[in-house]
Amino acid sequence: MFTGIIESVGLVTKIVKSNDLNKIFIHSSLNIENVKIGDSISVNGVCLTITDIIDDIFIFDAVKETLEITNLKFLEKNSQVNLERSLMLSDRIDGHIVQGHIESMGNVVDIISSEEQMELFIKIQKREGKYCIKKGSIAINGISLTIADINENVLKFCIIPHTLKNTTLNSMNNGDYVNIETDMLSKYVERIIEYNDV
Repeated sequence: MFTGIIESVGLVTKIVKSNDLNKIFIHSSLNIENVKIGDSISVNGVCLTITDIIDDIFIFDAVKETLEITNLKFLEKNSQVNLERSLMLSDRIDGHIVQGHIESMGNVVDIISSEEQMELFIKIQKREGKYCIKKGSIAINGISLTIADINENVLKFCIIPHTLKNTTLNSMNNGDYVNIETDMLSKYVERIIEYNDV
């Protein structure tokens, strides 16, 4: 489990590709003393397991299925990624409950920037739209964001300067693909209703 509150922006230093997976090397400012092999880390919202640590480089394996449905397949050397360690039961939840299980990719369709904020517009798959509500939570590349408005299947977000400074949103461009994870609570409600109708 994660909260969607990004702890560090990592830098991809190397990617080793094979038929079955990509081995991703990420430099991070996360405290090495608090991280070990086998830990789960959210990488752009994708829950990955640390398979090795070399100095301040974390190594992850992204399998074929993960690459097919997430934007990790677009990573290359010097790409930046959002990082968050898994949630401890004693932690405060400042964002919302995020599983790190990506449903699909969305597409950035417009960005309006000003000195005070950035307005970000992301088109999502229609099937995910039913899990989105105005002022509700969603994870975009692992970042817990509040939906400011919805126009059909385009979501609007108002990004504050702090979030821009501490995540990869400050380098976002029109046409970029982002990882989408909708609020898990809505899916439980849907399942309960479906089960009761059987």
